[in-house]
Amino acid sequence: MTSTVSDPKTESTTVRRSMIDRTVAMKLAATEYERFANMAAGLPDDDWNKPTDCPAWNVRQLASHVLGMAELAADHSEGDRQRQLAFSGGPKDGWEFTDALTALQVAERQKWLTAEIIAGLTAVGQRATQGRTYTPEAALAAQLPLPFEMNNRAEQWTVGYLLDTILTRDVWMHRVDLCRATGIPMTITAEHDGVIIADVVAEWASRHAEPYRLILTGPAGGKYLAGQNGPTYELDAIEFCRAVSGRGTAQGLLATSVPF
Repeated sequence: MTSTVSDPKTESTTVRRSMIDRTVAMKLAATEYERFANMAAGLPDDDWNKPTDCPAWNVRQLASHVLGMAELAADHSEGDRQRQLAFSGGPKDGWEFTDALTALQVAERQKWLTAEIIAGLTAVGQRATQGRTYTPEAALAAQLPLPFEMNNRAEQWTVGYLLDTILTRDVWMHRVDLCRATGIPMTITAEHDGVIIADVVAEWASRHAEPYRLILTGPAGGKYLAGQNGPTYELDAIEFCRAVSGRGTAQGLLATSVPF
């Protein structure tokens, strides 16, 4: 596979857009919400307080964030409410909007019962998918008001990139986090996870814009190539995504970050 790469000199001024077809993106979203909810519903009580790869969160707090973000996607008024509250604490030195937003989602569900979180996750998936699906084209093309810093560069994202790509990657990676925290095997299929991972690879390649050879193992893996005489990396597909997300060990081109 030969990946399309971008000019690293212009990447900081490029507006990041989703590379996934909208129909495919919404199918991925629906499946990911369902898989996360099903996994959460099957967790024994003792697992909910276990630490995760997100240092500030245990399993309960991670699930609360996923639920809160899904509620944001499901209802525009709820999204406005969350964003306004998150903005109310900033901006100030060291303030990050995303951190403020996710902290709000966790804090608002701090006293929820486990059964309430599970019920919320089970109920919200279809609504969140519909909310993302019916976002008007003009809104999808609009730029988000705040830049995001990736690989020590500020970049602009479209609303469509957030809705079609990032919100699904976020749930997917947190499902990985849950599996690692609890020891429960992850449900992985080439038809679903393979599409998400291939998109991550394509974006990773465009971000570093260097030749490479990548061999990803596992049910959702594949072989990817760009240019000649680049380094070769061979690792599990899930571990590749963890590496470029900032989790795990990242060296060489794997230190190029991709947002989740």
